Amino acid sequence: MSSSPAKQVVLVTGGSGLVGQGLQWVLENEPVGSRYGKLEGEEWVFLSSKDGDLKDAAAVEAIFQKYKPTHVIHLAALVGGLFRNMREKLTFLRDNLLINDNVLETSHQHKVTKLVSCLSTCVFPDKVEYPLDETKVHLGPPHQSNFGYAHGKRLVDVQNHAYNDQFGDNFTSVIPTNIFGPGDNYSIEDGHVLPGLCHKAYLAKKNGTPFVVWGSGKPLRQFIYSRDLAKLFIWTLREYEEIDPVILSVGEDEEVSIKTVADAVVKSIGFTGEYKFDTSKSDGQFRKPASNEKLLRLINSKGVEPFKFTPFEQAIDESVAWFVENYDTARTGVIPQ
Repeated sequence: MSSSPAKQVVLVTGGSGLVGQGLQWVLENEPVGSRYGKLEGEEWVFLSSKDGDLKDAAAVEAIFQKYKPTHVIHLAALVGGLFRNMREKLTFLRDNLLINDNVLETSHQHKVTKLVSCLSTCVFPDKVEYPLDETKVHLGPPHQSNFGYAHGKRLVDVQNHAYNDQFGDNFTSVIPTNIFGPGDNYSIEDGHVLPGLCHKAYLAKKNGTPFVVWGSGKPLRQFIYSRDLAKLFIWTLREYEEIDPVILSVGEDEEVSIKTVADAVVKSIGFTGEYKFDTSKSDGQFRKPASNEKLLRLINSKGVEPFKFTPFEQAIDESVAWFVENYDTARTGVIPQ
């Protein structure tokens, strides 16, 4: 008589954020037992900031005692826009060091089977040969504007290797490119470019004012839909076998210009008013392409159906529809009156 498989508990820190919501959507919509679906006997726990301060080691220990996770997806971080990163470098460094150290050390103490942390492309050196790939993370210092956050994230990779070398822990990490999707932070002042454009276009349509995009619209970026990224996190948790990080992204050939993004948002919102670019504003880096060659080589290597990314305009339409429908409760940076 065969014994039933041991119960698996997957703990997701930062579970109420953009990627956490993507994970919840995928687990609710993919068939049970499928490659990206929930497995029989598998429990998922999505933490939010209300569950405890991850900067506090005792709070993290209490969370692990309560849920007894066998696996961890670590998404929680102090994040912010460019200008806040520039102003508060020490805060971004210390808070993220504390959060990451507590989650990794407590995972080690509780003998977690596998931990997957989420890094950022800002961990890469400022001066580096493109395309970015997984071998280039430590080849030089990150950009000066956000070195506190970047070093805090980069050290997760260092810790993963140290835990593995000394104790054999299976701790790894992923590096997504620009994430967007339902449940994003749509703050114009402190959010990322794509959700910020959604909010601007929404207000321009509502108020009959011009839609103004900062910069020339020419820079190129790789965007990954949060629901696609969620599937790739599940793949990483179950199938990826390295300690070194893996870039989770669409390919370099799927870079899109900021103008293309703005055009898609305008179309999806149904905005027909004046639409212009404010070229007095900085464009920032023109492009910083990342290679997904390693991801595609591994995820498509087992005779399964190749991974398909959601078409960009479809993903924009779904994201915009969610934002319009949930505007009153979305994270917009607007304080309700």
